[in-house]
Amino acid sequence: MQWEGKEEGGGVEDRRGIKPGVAAGGGIIGLIIFAVAYFVTGDANKAKNVADQASKRDTPTRQADPAAYDDRMRKFSNEMLTWNDKIWAAQLPKAGWQEHWVKPNMVLFSDEVRTGGCGVAPSAVGPFYCPADKTVYLDPAFFDELESKLGGSKADFSQAYVIAHEVGHHIQNIVGYNQLVEKFRAREGENSGIRLELQADYLAGVWAKHAEEKYHFREKGDLESAIKTAKNIGDDAIQKKMQGWTSPEKYNHGTADQRYKYFMKGFETGDASKEALDKFSTPM
Repeated sequence: MQWEGKEEGGGVEDRRGIKPGVAAGGGIIGLIIFAVAYFVTGDANKAKNVADQASKRDTPTRQADPAAYDDRMRKFSNEMLTWNDKIWAAQLPKAGWQEHWVKPNMVLFSDEVRTGGCGVAPSAVGPFYCPADKTVYLDPAFFDELESKLGGSKADFSQAYVIAHEVGHHIQNIVGYNQLVEKFRAREGENSGIRLELQADYLAGVWAKHAEEKYHFREKGDLESAIKTAKNIGDDAIQKKMQGWTSPEKYNHGTADQRYKYFMKGFETGDASKEALDKFSTPM
């Protein structure tokens, strides 16, 4: 993937080496509290207040030596955040959305991180987006785990796909699709979480198509690396590797085939219109 020097990237906060203090009710519990409150209320501010009440922040943070962490990942993340900003600032209006694009924040961390409204999250949750502070959180060690344990790719374009997927959740937050899907979940009893994840894969594909047209970054094997990663982080693929069998009732991100299908559909169409995104409001 040819990415260096194409944009003056910026805006990523590097907290690797900073360890948040342990707070009562924090950690993954705080993240779960926020997620539940957000999907019940559909209001990020209300959910943030609930999570804050459950997670009292008493212990100060402490910092390790930041020089121990690679500069290339910081530069790459800055570049990808800027590419996402440029593409979506242009594409949302073209797709007919009236909502004003706001660039998301992004934080690199190691081991665990304190968010601005979703509690303290460990690396084990993987890359995630917190709608309360409009921030993508990523521990780069995830890519090592992806490659060594799940069989995914650590190639640059694979990492770009993961970042674009999380920015897809930011777009859902901006246009209010989270609340729309919840209405369908309440009415039909469908798993809205899977719909949101597959829609984010689709949006990552849309981003990739327009980013390629603008930056001409693709090299041989790039698309294949993203497809490999999408397939290897499907719920069925992960469960098969981790426990030897699959439990469809516990799926929350979609199967390998679904993740591949919707990423490629977004890449092929480049369509982020309301009509295209509304298709995710029906059972997958």
